Amino acid sequence: METFSHRVTRTVRELRMVTWGLLDTAHPILAQIVPMRRCNLACTYCNEYDKTSDPVPLPTMLRRIDRLGELRTGIVTISGGEPMMHPDLDAIIKRTRDRGMLAGLITNGFYLSPERIERLNEAGLEYLQISIDNVTPDEVSKKSLKTLDKKLQHLATHARFHVNINSVVGAGMKHPEDALTIAKRASALGFSTSVGILHDASGQLQPLNARETAIYDEVVRLGQGLYTRINDFQKNLIEGRPNEWQCRAGSRYLYICEDGLVHYCSQQRGFPAIPLEQYTSEDIRREHLTPKSCAPYCTIGCVHRASSIDTYRQPLLKLRTFARASVL
Repeated sequence: METFSHRVTRTVRELRMVTWGLLDTAHPILAQIVPMRRCNLACTYCNEYDKTSDPVPLPTMLRRIDRLGELRTGIVTISGGEPMMHPDLDAIIKRTRDRGMLAGLITNGFYLSPERIERLNEAGLEYLQISIDNVTPDEVSKKSLKTLDKKLQHLATHARFHVNINSVVGAGMKHPEDALTIAKRASALGFSTSVGILHDASGQLQPLNARETAIYDEVVRLGQGLYTRINDFQKNLIEGRPNEWQCRAGSRYLYICEDGLVHYCSQQRGFPAIPLEQYTSEDIRREHLTPKSCAPYCTIGCVHRASSIDTYRQPLLKLRTFARASVL
């Protein structure tokens, strides 16, 4: 499990990232990058994978990581598809750390052997998230507690990075109470927990029923991670109501697909679809203020959380303005 010294080092780096984010808006807080679209699973609600594509060549991935460093990105999260199928994942993680960025990984967990976890440790991984959809596998998802519990035990024993286990409710999951079982097991192993509202295969929200809502509330109470507790946006979504917020996708949050294009997010691929190597601070400033029509019913937690730093930034700016006026 993550050691005290690793936790302190990571926390210091996080605080530095947040401070810089509060002081300056012209850089991304979080970039999610896809090194390969292929996945070993085929969850029916997912529209983010295929079964045929090759991994992005390592030199190309390293150039993209370098560009994110030039844009002063705070966190780079590697996702997919299934990123652990990429043969050079460790080198991508190491390059992220070498460029001074926090390194995260989203995986389905199936490749997490003790030896593989040790390699992630050596590469410098700081965050890992697994979403577990059910207690036993079904036709919707094979990402079950039954199939992954041994992998979780490996993580508890060997990982020197922070582990978050995300459970989900919504989108027709047969047994919503599974989310609570998963969260309790993750908590018992010492992991932080979170819960998401699952969109369907078209990326659309389905409001939660009363049973799902009660389970959602109980799982939230178990949550241990500060970052994942930024979940006020979900309160309206579970009742099918829109949120009023300024989405900062394309600015504070970047989604870079396997073709190296910057998109708003995984569910809004095609906008603005500018090659990362051509993406500039001017693009970041433009998208910081660009309204997104999909924002009111957005379920993408990482976009909400990356955007939230500007919600906290506004009161600080007002306070600083007031302080200057008082001195004058």
